[in-house]
Amino acid sequence: MPDSKKLVIVESPAKAKTIAQYLGDGYEVQASVGHIRDLIEPKNLPPELKKGLMGRFSIDVENGFVPYYVVSDEKKRTVSELKKALKDADELYLATDEDREGEAIAWHLLEVLNPKVPVKRMVFHEITKEAIQRAEQNTREIDMDLVNAQETRRALDRIYGYEVSPVLWRKVGPGLSAGRVQSAATRLVVDRERERLAFVSAGYWDLVARLAATGGGPSFQAKLVRLDARRIATGRDFDDRGVLKNDAVALDEASAERLAAALRADTARWSVASVESKPYTRRPAAPFTTSTLQQEAARKLRFSARQTMSVAQGLYENGHITYMRTDSPNLSQQAINAARSQAAKLYGAETVPEKPRMYSGKSKNAQEAHEAIRPAGDVFKTPSELAGVLRGNDFKLYDLIWKRTVASQMADARGSTATVTIDGATADAGTAEFTASGTVITFRGFLSAYEEGTDATREDAETRGDAAADAEGDDLPPLTEGQELDDQEVEAKGHETSPPPRYTEASLVKTLEELGIGRPSTFASIISTIIDRGYVTPRGTALVPNWIAFSVVRLLEDHFADLVAYDFTAEMEEDLDRIADGEAERVGWLTEFYFGSDKHRGLRNVVENLGEIDARDINSVRIADDITLRIGRYGPYLEVPVEGSDTPRRVNVPDEMAPDELTEARARELIEAPEVGDRVLGENPENGRTIVAKDGRYGPYVTELLPEEPTDGGETVDAATGEVKPKPKKKPAKKDAPKPRTASLLKSMDPATVDLDTALMLLSLPRVVGADPESGEEITAQNGRFGPYLKKGTDSRSLESEQQIFEIDLPGALAVFAQPKYGARRPSSALKEFDADPVSGKPIRIRDGRFGPYVTDGETNATIPRGEDVESVDFERAVQLLADKRAKGPAKPKTGARRTGGTARRTVAKK
Repeated sequence: MPDSKKLVIVESPAKAKTIAQYLGDGYEVQASVGHIRDLIEPKNLPPELKKGLMGRFSIDVENGFVPYYVVSDEKKRTVSELKKALKDADELYLATDEDREGEAIAWHLLEVLNPKVPVKRMVFHEITKEAIQRAEQNTREIDMDLVNAQETRRALDRIYGYEVSPVLWRKVGPGLSAGRVQSAATRLVVDRERERLAFVSAGYWDLVARLAATGGGPSFQAKLVRLDARRIATGRDFDDRGVLKNDAVALDEASAERLAAALRADTARWSVASVESKPYTRRPAAPFTTSTLQQEAARKLRFSARQTMSVAQGLYENGHITYMRTDSPNLSQQAINAARSQAAKLYGAETVPEKPRMYSGKSKNAQEAHEAIRPAGDVFKTPSELAGVLRGNDFKLYDLIWKRTVASQMADARGSTATVTIDGATADAGTAEFTASGTVITFRGFLSAYEEGTDATREDAETRGDAAADAEGDDLPPLTEGQELDDQEVEAKGHETSPPPRYTEASLVKTLEELGIGRPSTFASIISTIIDRGYVTPRGTALVPNWIAFSVVRLLEDHFADLVAYDFTAEMEEDLDRIADGEAERVGWLTEFYFGSDKHRGLRNVVENLGEIDARDINSVRIADDITLRIGRYGPYLEVPVEGSDTPRRVNVPDEMAPDELTEARARELIEAPEVGDRVLGENPENGRTIVAKDGRYGPYVTELLPEEPTDGGETVDAATGEVKPKPKKKPAKKDAPKPRTASLLKSMDPATVDLDTALMLLSLPRVVGADPESGEEITAQNGRFGPYLKKGTDSRSLESEQQIFEIDLPGALAVFAQPKYGARRPSSALKEFDADPVSGKPIRIRDGRFGPYVTDGETNATIPRGEDVESVDFERAVQLLADKRAKGPAKPKTGARRTGGTARRTVAKK
């Protein structure tokens, strides 16, 4: 009897490689590389299906919401290879991830491959030899409830986007998109910016004293809290309009300086009014979930959410950590034992509590039934043990996960917090009460391994008056009640309240989780989407909304209020959970969402009854009675009326200006600034045409103005009114119309100082250097989008400087062409260079391209995700980006022949 063969299908090639070495002979492991099919684009539907709502969504919403799936062009080869492998197999194991999307991928594979052999669903949450072998022995069937939940989500996202996005195209701008979760996330960022726009800062003063015991001793700092038993106002006592909310005393500069002077006087007396000591206890943070990992990696490693998930994916697929998409902080008993034994071994038995710590999730709508993110295996490998295996970002993230996991099973940190109240009595300014506090840690416990980061800095907390600012203080010397003190320094300090801080990726992930919007597996893609769509721009770690996001959110709030309501979005997640649990039915839920019910209007009813939407109003923001911000196709601009004219004046808003920076005062500065128009440089002596310098959308340039076309004379008579009008001049056909000569300024040139000679020199480009004596081909020097270069026929070579365009001669040009095109004839233009890629064997470089920085080995180009700093990309990260790009396959063509082979979703009986 021949040996049996078992085919195992996973999502990624890296995962397949790792699993294959654990299963051994008799198993063939192949990768589907993610989803093998998806909803077809409506334009590619067969002609007979393009009518009605099916033709709008590729989903038959009128007959059970049956989707029309198609194997994408780039996956046809993958499917062919899987079918070929399946022919020789006796069993099929579907080993995709154990979540909704993984379950859906397994179901799609089953539908497309249509196997004739036994099929088993194999699931695991870590890729270790023991876990894989256990999973192989404990298979199950596909969970159709999870599949239905994921298919409902996919249909919901398609219907939502394809109904709402066209409204945005018509009323806001082309190319925009709306999404069930991305729209709510965009609204969060815009709402925070609205708060900042409306915020009115309030000023207040306080005093800080540097004191020491009379007779000598270490000094410490104390802060003014009361004056004559009345509390001194801090930032938390003011509302967002800058108004004092209670009866606290708000000191101004004059009164603060007067009090400080009185306390510095020789007649002032300082003494300790009371000393209070309390026990201090601090518990360790729970093991990582997807969201807390993204938050902590953003705080401590400066990773974007997308970068964190990409690095974690690699660690999981290579068997170093457990599955990275989870909202459960729970640890298995094996993991608890591993963490406790390592803590005792590395930090001492006293750092491990008598009983193991158990954690439960706090996130709204938690539904993923996985373990927390932790090091893989029943015995954790320490970071030092993996130092030779993991490098760069992989090592940093593993180190973070390992520390958090071990610390979660360690004892509390313990100590004491002392608070001292001090009276400063003056001769004529009353009695000022100061406090000082300090915490002494007597037992570090889990702090020996790890300490969780925070989103707010101490400076932020002090400015806003948060209690966090007082959590820690100087080490206090021993003090007793009634003890006299001397002042070394008393300083009056002024403060201003700050607006609510902008969201960072970490704080936005935290808010999304708290509100129940999205799922752990979607947070990174949500943030990436709103950045890539141009709704939000990272500025440092802050997420700054662009003005176009204000228009989008306003339209959605005014006309699709439910769809961007946070509670409604969270309720949809709860409903999807109910479908996943088998408590709700997908068709009925989608029917209610789209067609409506007694409780909901239904998306279709909303879209069909939108009424008139004033696009001008949607894209306008009133800055002042006479100043309006307009959000146009090419960016925001200010519009102000001009006396005696029907045409308002328009002033562009600088691209780098954040919305909350556009105050009325700043807007008036922009309006009152002198207008910068076209600067006339002179006449071209060859043809008499005027040469001007302009500042265009793509940068400064010079151009030659063409003379106005003369009219062909004559008059016409309006047949209806008899009015005599000038005969309109004929416009030449667009393709025949002469075009003015233009030339971009070189990087070293300033449009304000460029002269006529320089402009004529630029307009003369390309410059003919000479002819190649061998081929006779003409060699030209010119300036291009990517810098100066030489061109000979179809061959080109980059020049080292812009000045060479005008200076290089024929021998110099021939010498450049004699060099190898990709040789070391000049310094590399790469931003960074690394060793050879392990797959292609070619050196890896980071370059700055038209659409931003990218990683390349000369064969594969991988864009560096937006928000990820080029400086943070090391060799391992570059290799990973290239591997991810190869795994995705070639990009989808923008146009092409209609796809074939689509199939409608088959209804499968629930098992």
